[in-house]
Amino acid sequence: MAATAAVIGPIARNLVVLGSGRSSPLGQYRERLGGRGADVAVGLAQLGCPVALLGVVGDDAPGERLLDRAGAAGVETGWVLRRRGAPTGLVVDLLGADGRWRCREDRPAGWLSLRDVTAARPLLTSAATVVIEPQPGGATLAAAECAHSAGRRVVLDGHPGEDPRSRVRLLAATEVLCLDRAAGSRLAGRPLDAVDVALKTADGLLRLGPALVALDLAARGTLFVWADRHLLLPPSGGGSAAFTAALAWSLTRGQGPRRAARLAVAASQIPAGRPGGRPDLSPEALAPRLAELDRHIAPAR
Repeated sequence: MAATAAVIGPIARNLVVLGSGRSSPLGQYRERLGGRGADVAVGLAQLGCPVALLGVVGDDAPGERLLDRAGAAGVETGWVLRRRGAPTGLVVDLLGADGRWRCREDRPAGWLSLRDVTAARPLLTSAATVVIEPQPGGATLAAAECAHSAGRRVVLDGHPGEDPRSRVRLLAATEVLCLDRAAGSRLAGRPLDAVDVALKTADGLLRLGPALVALDLAARGTLFVWADRHLLLPPSGGGSAAFTAALAWSLTRGQGPRRAARLAVAASQIPAGRPGGRPDLSPEALAPRLAELDRHIAPAR
């Protein structure tokens, strides 16, 4: 089946370490498929979307295991590149004795190159929606412009970069922009600690190309801005992969920004079945969250 959505982003071994303490520094641990790109792709597959993943792993046994796990989760992996001689990336999520999560990353397999993006043109020009997790180098811009020139929806899940010229081009090729609180504040040049400040920031971004901007305002909620309207919903959990997957899938199905926003926030609020695990994005799990959100939706601007 042809992919309805493509996700470009990191793929890595995700080592989740639990219950660390003085007597057992590593505590209990388990390994799962990780990396932001893989997480968004799995979320889309859970929601019923035919999805292909474009990223990089090493030509080692861990890379092979990750591809097997992604395939078992319903993600097409034929576009994933195997870097010869490079180990697969590793992300370690550590739950300390104080109850706080800490993250460490190592990505020796590297990132996508411009040549990789060119080779993936058939995918980028055929998928209805292309979700891009920004990465170093020019691959992010090249992928966005390739998909945009073919009339595909580009969802940029993160900061559009520091270079002003590249940023303008990238935003012009982006239809949906998702920013967590840190990325939004960095792009605005000031903390997004008030709704009116966030609205001004989003309005400025809309003039540069995106049709929909989603901003995580932490405890103040999740702000969606499009055309001459906005919607403020409860907090979404800090820009989770489930949020991005649900937003992209809803829009791909032809639903408007309001319904897409509901589904995205509902998906992000479903707790994982276990620490470090993934949420269940089944209709049965989403239904009560959507019903709860309907009581919070405020009139659009």
